[in-house]
Amino acid sequence: MSTTFVLGMGGTVDYEIRWDPAVLEQLAAELGIGPDDLDRMAPVDSVRDLVRTLLAFVRDGVGGERFVASSGIVEEFAARFSKEVTLGGTCVRAAIAMDVLGIPSTMHLVSIDDNVRRLLPASVDYVSSAVEDTLDPHLIVQYPAGARVRVGGVELVAPHPNRVIFANDPPHRELRIAPDLPDALRAADVFLLSSFNVIQDPAVLESRLAQVRDAMRALPPDALVVFEDAGYHVPALSRRVRDEMVWCADVYSLNEDEMQAYLGRPVDLLDAPTVAKAVRELHEVVPAPTLVVHTKYWALAVGQRATSLRSALVGGITMASTRYWMGDGFTPEDYAATASLTPGTTAQQLVSDVADLLGPDACVVPALDLSGVATPTTIGLGDSFVGGFLAALDLP
Repeated sequence: MSTTFVLGMGGTVDYEIRWDPAVLEQLAAELGIGPDDLDRMAPVDSVRDLVRTLLAFVRDGVGGERFVASSGIVEEFAARFSKEVTLGGTCVRAAIAMDVLGIPSTMHLVSIDDNVRRLLPASVDYVSSAVEDTLDPHLIVQYPAGARVRVGGVELVAPHPNRVIFANDPPHRELRIAPDLPDALRAADVFLLSSFNVIQDPAVLESRLAQVRDAMRALPPDALVVFEDAGYHVPALSRRVRDEMVWCADVYSLNEDEMQAYLGRPVDLLDAPTVAKAVRELHEVVPAPTLVVHTKYWALAVGQRATSLRSALVGGITMASTRYWMGDGFTPEDYAATASLTPGTTAQQLVSDVADLLGPDACVVPALDLSGVATPTTIGLGDSFVGGFLAALDLP
C-alpha cells in the first residue's frame, strides 16, 4: 500500500535571475551604493535597499530570506536581468522532487495563477485557500563561490556559493487555511508543515496555528508529522512557532543557518566536538521528539526516531545533491547516478566522530563529495532535501 503525503502550507512563483555581476555593478553605481552602505539586515524599502542588502549577502557568502516593501521592487529589480519563472516554497519543491521518483502528493496552497497550473507536475494534487488568481513573485538570487562584484572601488568576493530570497507575498503572509484541509488529512500517512515564517502579524499567526491544530485532529493516529523550519521575516515570531511545533510535530527539521540563529553563534560544521555540543544545545532549545539538522557537510537526527531515519537522511542528501549537481529538470537516472557517489574521507570520519559523541539516540550521515561540480545550483536545496527525506521514509 502506497504512502499518502499531504504537504503544506504554501507555494510560490519564483523569479530566478541569472547571475550577472556587471548588472549589479551598474546598479550599485547608478544608486550611489558604496561598501559602507552594505547591510544584510537593512529594511528593503526600495531597489537601492535590495541591492545593498544583496551585496552584503554576497560579501559574507551566506544565504537568507528578506521581506521587501512591495512586489513592485522585485519586478523592477528582476527586469534588469535575464530570469526563469519557476515554482518554490518548501512543500512545492518537495512535491516536485518526490514526483521525479514517481511519488504523488497533495499540497496545501494559499495562492494560484496560470504559472502554478502550468508548472505543477501531473501527479501533484492540491487544496487551496485562494479565492482568485494572484501573482506576487519571490526573487531568487543565486551566486557562485568566488563571485566578484566591484562596489565603489572595492571588490567583493563571495567565499561560498549561496542564494538569497526577497519577497512581499500577501497570500503567503496571511497563510489562509483551506476549509477542505481536514478532508485531505483524513487519509494522510505523512503531513509536512512549513511556511509559517512569512507571517508578520502575531494575531494572524495565532489564528493559523489554531486552525492547523484543529485540522490535524483529522489525521490518523499513526500519521507522521514533519515540520521544516525556515528564516523568519519577523524573527520574534520564531519562538512561538517553535513552541507549537515541538509538541505537534514528530520530526522537527532545520538547516545550518537556522541552527546557528537559534544558538546565536556560528558553528564550525567540520569540527566534531563543536557539532556535537551545538546539537545538544539545540535540542534543549528545540525539545522536539526527534530533531533533524541538514547541512552542506552532513545530516543528522537525534531523539526518539533517530535510528529509524537513516534511509530518510540518505534520501534527503541524495535529492539535494542531485539538484545541486543537475539543477532543475533532473531525472530518476540522475538521482541514481548521484546516489552512487561516495562521501569524502574527511566527511566519513567527521560523522563517525559526531555519532560517537552524540550516542545511541543519534544517526549521522555524511554529505556526498560534490567538489567536482562546476556550476552548482544552490536554490531549493533544503526543499529538495525535504522531498528526498520524505520519499525515503521507512514507515511501518
